[in-house]
Amino acid sequence: MQPTKAGILLKDIAQSVPETLTLAGVVTDSRAAAPGCVFVAIKGERVDGHDYAAEALAKGAALVVAGRPIAGIPTEKTVLVEDVLDAMIAMAANYRAQFSPMVLGVTGSVGKTSTKEFCAAVFSAFGQTLKTEGNQNNEIGMPNTLFRLDEHTRYAVVEMGMQHLGEIHKLTMAAAPCGAVITRIDAAHIEHLGSMENIVKAKLEICDGLPPGAPLVLCGDDEWLQNAAVPSHVKPVYAGLGGNNEVRGENVRRAAHGLLFDIVDKQYGEYEAFVPSVARHDVQNALLAYAAATRLGLNALQAAAALAASTAPGSRHRLGRVRGIQVIEDFYNAGPQSMKAALETLAEVETEGRRIAVLGDMKELGALSEDAHKALAPIAQQNGVDLLVTVGPLAALAAQNAAKRGLATAVCESNEEAATLLRKEAKPGDTVLLKASRGMKFEEILQAFGE
Repeated sequence: MQPTKAGILLKDIAQSVPETLTLAGVVTDSRAAAPGCVFVAIKGERVDGHDYAAEALAKGAALVVAGRPIAGIPTEKTVLVEDVLDAMIAMAANYRAQFSPMVLGVTGSVGKTSTKEFCAAVFSAFGQTLKTEGNQNNEIGMPNTLFRLDEHTRYAVVEMGMQHLGEIHKLTMAAAPCGAVITRIDAAHIEHLGSMENIVKAKLEICDGLPPGAPLVLCGDDEWLQNAAVPSHVKPVYAGLGGNNEVRGENVRRAAHGLLFDIVDKQYGEYEAFVPSVARHDVQNALLAYAAATRLGLNALQAAAALAASTAPGSRHRLGRVRGIQVIEDFYNAGPQSMKAALETLAEVETEGRRIAVLGDMKELGALSEDAHKALAPIAQQNGVDLLVTVGPLAALAAQNAAKRGLATAVCESNEEAATLLRKEAKPGDTVLLKASRGMKFEEILQAFGE
C-alpha cells in the first residue's frame, strides 16, 4: 500500500484519529507489522488477532482496528468497530477510490481462479496489471489485493469468493469493478446456502458494484446462468463452447503443450487462439477472459493472442510425468462439475496404457454429498477409467458404486496408502489423474508417488 493519510483510509470508520497521520500499510498478521502500519485484529477459528495487538504495536504499528477494547493498548491507538472484517473491506474501498484502473471482478463456483489467470494474462498485454494472488478472494484476501494498487496500475483482475449471501455484495462494492465475469455454477457451498438458486443469487451480487451498462460475461454453457435473472443495469455477454453464445469456441484440437481453438465472436470476427492447458474446460475459461477484455474495449486480436501467455495456477489440470507415468494434477479443489470435467480430460489425453483416476472427497456439499459421490461412478466408467482409486469416506461411495458396475476399484484410507498403491499399480505409459478438494491434501500423494 502507498502511504495514505488516516483521514482517507479511515473515512467513515474512525473519527478520533488525526486525519493527517500517514499510514504505511494494513496488516492482519502481527509478524508482518512494521512502523506506520494499521494492524487489523481479526478473530479467526483458531487465532484471535486481539491477542497479538501488543506485538504489532511493539513493531511500530500506528493503529489497531479492533472489535473490543484490548488491555494494554492505548485508546488513542485503538479504532473500535462493530465488525472488524467490514472495517477491513471499508478501508480497502477508501484506498481503491484513490485510483482509477480498469477493474474486472471474477466469481463463480467452478473455474474462477483459472479464469482470473486468463484475464490477467490478457490485460497484461495492454498495461500493468494487478491480480488476486492464489486464492485470496475472501473478506481478508480481496482487501489485501486492493491495497496493492498504485498509480501505475492500469488494470486489476479481482477474484471474489463467498460462503454466504451478502459477502460478494460487500466485496464488489469495495472493488467497484468496470465489468465482471461469472464462470460456472456448482453445488460448492450449498451446505451454507441451501439451494442452487441461492448460489446463483449470491454470485449475481457481483453486479451490485457495476455501473450502468457494464458488461457481465456469463458462461453460456451453464444452465443455471442461461436462466439467471440478470439485473437490468448491466449488459450480459454469453461466452462458451455452445453454438448460441455471442462469443464461442470451435474446432478445439490438441497441440504441443496445450490446446488450439477458434474464437468465433459475433461482434469482432474470428481468431485462432491457444491455451497452455490439457483441459477442454479451460477453453471455456479463456473465452470468458477474451469476452471480458473485448467488451471493456480492448483489441480483439491482441486479446486472443494474449491467452497463450497464461499460466495455470498450482495443482490445476497440469500435465506432468512421474516415473515415466503421465500425471494430471487437478487437486486444487473439487465439486461435481469439476470432477466431471477432470474425468473428461483424463479421457481426452492420449495415453499408451491404462487410465487411472485417483479421486478424493468433495467438501461442502451438504445433503447432496452422498448422491454426488455415488454419481462419479458412471462418469468414470463413461470416460474409460480402467482403475478407480479413492481416498476418504465420501469418495469411497464412488468406488462402491463403481465396483457394482464392474469397474476395477481400490479404496484407500490415507494419502500414503494411495501413493503406495500407485507405486505398485501404475506402469510407464499409464496416465494418472489426481483430483480432490483442497482439504484432502493430494499433493502428499504426488510427492510420495515420486519418491
